Amino acid sequence: MDLSALQSLLASLNGVRVACVGDLMVDRFVYGEVTRVSAEAPIAIMARTGESVMLGAAGNVARNVAALGGVAALVGVVGADAPALEATRLLAAEDGIEGSLVTDASRPTTVKARFVSGGQQLLRVDDEHIAPIEGEAEQTLVRAIRAVAAESGAILLSDYGKGVVTAAVIQACLDAAKAHGSVLIVDSKARSFAKYGVADIIKPNASELARATDLPTDTDAEIEAALARAFELCLCRAILVTRSEKGLSLGLREGSVRHFVGARREVFDTSGAGDTVLAALGLALAAGATQEAASEFALLASGVVVGKAGTAVVTPPELIEAELTAHRAPIDAKIVTVDLMREEIARWRALGLKVGFTNGCFDVIHRGHVAYLAQAKSWCDRLVVGLNSDRSVRALKGEGRPFNDLESRALVLAGLGSVDLVAPFDEETPIGLIEAARPDVLVKGADYTVDGVVGHELVLSYGGEVKLAAIVEGYSTTAALRKFSEQA
Repeated sequence: MDLSALQSLLASLNGVRVACVGDLMVDRFVYGEVTRVSAEAPIAIMARTGESVMLGAAGNVARNVAALGGVAALVGVVGADAPALEATRLLAAEDGIEGSLVTDASRPTTVKARFVSGGQQLLRVDDEHIAPIEGEAEQTLVRAIRAVAAESGAILLSDYGKGVVTAAVIQACLDAAKAHGSVLIVDSKARSFAKYGVADIIKPNASELARATDLPTDTDAEIEAALARAFELCLCRAILVTRSEKGLSLGLREGSVRHFVGARREVFDTSGAGDTVLAALGLALAAGATQEAASEFALLASGVVVGKAGTAVVTPPELIEAELTAHRAPIDAKIVTVDLMREEIARWRALGLKVGFTNGCFDVIHRGHVAYLAQAKSWCDRLVVGLNSDRSVRALKGEGRPFNDLESRALVLAGLGSVDLVAPFDEETPIGLIEAARPDVLVKGADYTVDGVVGHELVLSYGGEVKLAAIVEGYSTTAALRKFSEQA
């Protein structure tokens, strides 16, 4: 999807209404640090540092719809318990979501609690009851579906196998879609797709498609064979398969299959990525996009959300930035403005990563620079380099400097594996960048003292560290330029 098509599609999504129906969860993420093993059992001890909580499953689909500019009509089931009150509070705090939560006192509100350290999940604890809903709760849910579907361009049905998506609920969605001309998309964890009748699209991942067809789904050819088998076993009109780093595959009942491959991105957390695909796909189709354009849009959205921590959402500016980045070389993508630096650091921090910062002119990169930056990176998980602009280099070094212009210096730095971001600055000192980054570790060369490092007071004031990296004797930019001059 090119940038102009993306911008046009994003503009068309504003105010589009979709119904988000199905299993509703509360997703809880508990963050901490693991530094030792318990003496009581061979298990890690995590010192808790924070917690985040958000709506998951159908609730996360609704959150993504709202984040993309649409209006989500959320229909789900909660228990008569404390997590239900928490779900209600979370729903009330979300703009762009209208909630119809049905209370079933016979079951708990589904809660998934994940324990995370250093960006890795250590444990997940589920509190759930997966028996099918019945009686008054089921009837109330069906009535709610009929009410919200009347004004919705799409019905997005999230079937996580927790008991909410019964035969009556599926039939209510099918009837409502037919009556109002809405597209019905099912995100299915079921062994069989047949129970969804003539749904417009079923959206399994590759392993779910394999389970439903008893066929392998690793290669494009295997996906195509599995899709053909799936259409023999069910009545749906199309199947969209999510395939992690391999992209998406869209199969139509008449036999055509199209494979979509997105830009490679760093994956931090896949929690809720399928919800994002469902939201983006359904909202785009409700806005009038073709299945191909909606699939490309969903792939782009999923590529962004897996780079975030927890059950996350994507926004239009993030999608535009992702599309721009996809057409830049990976090295170019490391060179950022102060605002993009701040956003990236916030994302790293959400993953529990330690951020380091150093700065300099880096006019002629030499062995000493490489060793210095490698040592700086050894003290942190992600390293940001503040880079003097050409004007500020001249102010510091005099006329005739820099020897290499800003773009050349930034590209060389970005090409080093030890450097994660390069942030140019035009001021005499990097204090503005340091204030924006608030690094955990501030690094300068051992030719400085801690008291002489710009920004040391700020970093130490909030508990950060100031480190002095060793200098490799015999290597300097001045010496290199002198040697060039002598050989010229």
